Amino acid sequence: MRPDDLRGLLRRVRRGTLTPERAARAVAEAPLERLGFATLDHQRALRLGFPEVVFGQGKTGAEIVSIVGRLFERNGVVLATRVGEEAVALLGADPCPDGEADIILEGSQLALQIHESVGHPSELDRVLGMEANYAGTSFLTLDRLRTLQFGSKIVNLVADATLPHGLSTFGFDDEGVEAQRWHIVKDGLFSGYLTSRELARRVGDQRSRGCVRSDGWHHIPMIRMVNLSLMPGKGSLEDLLADTDRGIYMETNRSWSIDQLRYNFQFKTEIAWEIRKGRRVRMLRNPTYQGITTRFWNSCDFICGAEAWAPWGVTNCGKGQPGQVADMSHGAAPARFRGVRIGVGYDE
Repeated sequence: MRPDDLRGLLRRVRRGTLTPERAARAVAEAPLERLGFATLDHQRALRLGFPEVVFGQGKTGAEIVSIVGRLFERNGVVLATRVGEEAVALLGADPCPDGEADIILEGSQLALQIHESVGHPSELDRVLGMEANYAGTSFLTLDRLRTLQFGSKIVNLVADATLPHGLSTFGFDDEGVEAQRWHIVKDGLFSGYLTSRELARRVGDQRSRGCVRSDGWHHIPMIRMVNLSLMPGKGSLEDLLADTDRGIYMETNRSWSIDQLRYNFQFKTEIAWEIRKGRRVRMLRNPTYQGITTRFWNSCDFICGAEAWAPWGVTNCGKGQPGQVADMSHGAAPARFRGVRIGVGYDE
């Protein structure tokens, strides 16, 4: 842990925005960070003058992105080697087939799915038609609170402005409301919104959830997404693949589109693999998938465990007019969704 990081922890404890227990855990875990698929040595730079070099061969794109991101966040510099072979192989890969398939999304792609189909539609100002720029309004109308089966029983989506290392982790929002943690979706049931002091009572809450922020003194504060995560289940990615007889495993977002109510979406990823009897048998290029938000989340039947879970950062979330930009993290582990439409949106 760098001296500046340690001083920052101590300042947060003094201000009361970080408990002594969490600070002690951060110090204890500082030398090594376990990501499930890799263990990072953050003290190597202190010992040898340069952080760990990432050996890319044999790692998936999502794993490389996660490792490089964590090393860069801690050290400010990172070097990755042997990452060209997969890119060359992808040029000659078969195109993604079309039809319906069980799909597995790795963590970074699932994080963007959470952002677009859960985070934005749960912003209460959008629901009430008070803010529609950039991302439209929302299908999560007030009558659906605590009545809509948003996802399957294993789906738990939690907003958390206290998440350690989160990009939207803070002590108090711009209205002076203390940071909180609460369910947007609990056991599949739609259970809460992102709210403000002005609007909280419109949904029966006695206080704001503390979601109001602006990106500077010259802009009006508004409801913004805080860290929003899909809670982990059980098992590793290898367990999930082994449990899949036939499917498509997709990694690393390339593009996306979603309608003005955040209900009908389409995503494209950089790379995919066809899964047969628990094994990757064929690389695929231009993979796409399309769905209806509630139908998609209700098809989720497997979420990997904590060892495969990681917070993924979004640093360019736009909202408002004049436009504002905000940062937040979305924690996710690889998950499976049954019977999803794939191979849409392009011709070969």
